[in-house]
Amino acid sequence: MIKILITILIGAVLLLSGCAQKLPDDEQSNSASAELPSLHIINNVSYSSLAALSYTDSSIRLTYGTEPLQYGQLYLPQTATMPVKAPLVVFIHGGCWLNAYDISHSRAFSQALAAEGFAVWSLEYRRTGDSGGGWPGSFTDVLAGISSVPSLLSGYPIDSNNIVLAGHSAGGQLALLAAGKSYHQPVLSGLPAIKGVVGLAAITDMPGYSVGNNSCQQATHQFLQGSAEQQPEYYLQANPQQQAMHPKTMLLHGTTDSIVPLAQASGSGMPFQLVADAGHFDWIHPQTLAYKKFIATLQELFAQ
Repeated sequence: MIKILITILIGAVLLLSGCAQKLPDDEQSNSASAELPSLHIINNVSYSSLAALSYTDSSIRLTYGTEPLQYGQLYLPQTATMPVKAPLVVFIHGGCWLNAYDISHSRAFSQALAAEGFAVWSLEYRRTGDSGGGWPGSFTDVLAGISSVPSLLSGYPIDSNNIVLAGHSAGGQLALLAAGKSYHQPVLSGLPAIKGVVGLAAITDMPGYSVGNNSCQQATHQFLQGSAEQQPEYYLQANPQQQAMHPKTMLLHGTTDSIVPLAQASGSGMPFQLVADAGHFDWIHPQTLAYKKFIATLQELFAQ
């Protein structure tokens, strides 16, 4: 009888022990399910999806010139204080250099960068269709916006000795040129020192891009006031592939970009990295793998 009781007790203990061992698996399963939304990654997003992103705009609007479009929006991470200054990303938005596409489509992106711990100086500038826009006015505005950093942003918790430039699409073309000028002509340009530059789906070959058939490629003629044959000097000045680049230049490009061909990165002669299945707008959409790649690239540049 005693043996039977002991056997029953041992069996009960083993059964309870088995159940106890299964509980962590159940908890882990529930935890994984709870984390699924934050792990959800999309790709090949549309322009309209950028406009649909919700965000709270905490930016500070500051002017770097006297023209209405010569301003920037400063985004600060919540962790930034005067003793602990944040690294600065100077961002130049794209939009085929046209005034139909302004800074607004990149606001959710800039807000997301600030949440990652970066200060962001996102520049607006005059574009084709604006008085004073086009080449070279758009580039002159961008240079002025970057040059304003040491004085205009001095009262904010920003490390002005720790700056990376970044630009998307047409803004990438302008960012690449500005970074090269900062490095090779620091005194003449009046630009602050730049640690590096990231071109996101950047246009690097202006003559080659201008002969394409999509609407952004055709906008090159408006931006540079003619074809490469009509304006050879402008095409030379505005062409990153024919200008001296910053030694810490990185191009990031998606393999399914239908607006800026992959050859703009792979044939540029500059360092580049690809993200499979990423489209043109993925780089500035915070829920994409391309965006995560951009964050990792920024962290690497700032760590150098």
